[in-house]
This record gives sequence, C-alpha cells and structure tokens, in this order.
Amino acid sequence: MSDDNQIFIPPSFFAVYSDARQRLREPIGVVRERYEICEDLASHLVNHAQIQHHTEVPVESEILRRIHAGLATPEAGVSAAEATWIVQRLAELLGWPGLEEGTGEASGD
Repeated sequence: MSDDNQIFIPPSFFAVYSDARQRLREPIGVVRERYEICEDLASHLVNHAQIQHHTEVPVESEILRRIHAGLATPEAGVSAAEATWIVQRLAELLGWPGLEEGTGEASGD
C-alpha cells in the first residue's frame, strides 16, 4: 500500500509522537491528522496573537504564555506536548522568540 499523502510533517512534530528510540507511538495516519489540526490551530492563532500584541498585551512572551495556558487545559482538545508544539509553531509564524522547552516560559526571559 502506498502513502500518497503529500503533507510534510516536520521533525519537531514527529518528536511529539516518538518514543526514546525515535519510533512513532501512534500510526502515521493519526500523527498526520493531529499535525493538520495543530498546524491549523497555530495558523488561526496568529491573528489573535497579533491583536493581543497591538491592543492589550504588548509583551510577546506573555501572549505566548497565556495561549499556552489556554491550550494546556483539558477542554482545548490537545495534549500537553501538542500545546507546547502549537505555541512554538505560533512563535515561529510570528517571528517571535518561542517558549523554553517544557517550561511554558519564553526564551530569553
């Protein structure tokens, strides 16, 4: 069976679903589906973060922390690792420093 899907999943997202030996813990179809959801969510959060930055919260790191806190709740529908990846991807899309690995703190704080 061939995999004709053309979606590129970055190594950073594969890491969310890989074990210590770099093997996927979930089938590739599940990983691909979760990646699409997380990438879409990061893209949709760009406008929200920009509005926050220009109106209410001028500090980029605080915006990222708040978004991460919201995504880390069970109601968000993403895992803790996915929440961190989404915020890192959001920072990348915005050209902002990301969060420190696993801390929810912004880089350079």
